[in-house]
Amino acid sequence: MKIGLMFVNSGPFSNPELLAHLAVTAEKCGVESLWTVEHVVIPQGYQSPYPYSKSGKIPGGEDVSIPDPLIPLGFVAALTSKVKLATGILILPQRHPLYVAKEVATLDVLSHGRIILGIGSGWLKEEFDALGLDFRQRGARTDEAIQAMRAVWNDNPSSYHGKHFNFGPLMSFPKPIQKGVPIHVGGHSPAAARRAGRFGDGFFPAIGDHAKLKELFGIMRDAAHKAGRNPDAIELSCMGRADVDALKSYRDLGIARAVIAPPAFDKEGLTRGLEKLANDVIAKL
Repeated sequence: MKIGLMFVNSGPFSNPELLAHLAVTAEKCGVESLWTVEHVVIPQGYQSPYPYSKSGKIPGGEDVSIPDPLIPLGFVAALTSKVKLATGILILPQRHPLYVAKEVATLDVLSHGRIILGIGSGWLKEEFDALGLDFRQRGARTDEAIQAMRAVWNDNPSSYHGKHFNFGPLMSFPKPIQKGVPIHVGGHSPAAARRAGRFGDGFFPAIGDHAKLKELFGIMRDAAHKAGRNPDAIELSCMGRADVDALKSYRDLGIARAVIAPPAFDKEGLTRGLEKLANDVIAKL
């Protein structure tokens, strides 16, 4: 069972000194991956329900600091050598896949092949409205963007012809060090599970409920079989907490990685908490 830390670019971790301390200490303590989150804007008074809290609102309020999800990974790449660098998640349909493919390939080269691209289709309609994008088309745009990015990473010259994105033949370098950066599909809806089965290298429902996870994994596996893909090759992640028994129960479901919250929001607390995580949890998995 691999352990990741979530939302490492937001709130207090938008401070570069604290992010640097978190990244270096986490790597020393055996944390496998660091995951960033994305919202380019939070429209005031939004009504779309945030799907990961009972309040329906983003933790931290509308003025919480959420830096870009990719730029901090480049910062962390320069400070570390082993820890995986992941987006959890990047809202893919809000961006053109040519830009995402170039940015992520660049990060993969700079980090010597440590990037995981976690993507989602988004939930905040008002954010799409601010960008001039049709919220109803986000699923189709996401599916096309995944395929378009893989064409850019793997083909030379590269082409993709779809309804929402249409380009090529063209050249795009550098190519990622990894043969195609792994794309992990986030979300805990049936649509996300089907997308992971059809297109994902991984599936990351950001929940921890066993029954719901089993249901989603079943949907993902069915979609993979229908697409002629091997569902066992799709890496499974979930949200978790720093508890050995709970993490072992996720492992029994076939989950490879649990992503948990940082243990503190100050340097001293992070050092103590991550060392405790290493000794009391990671060493016993």
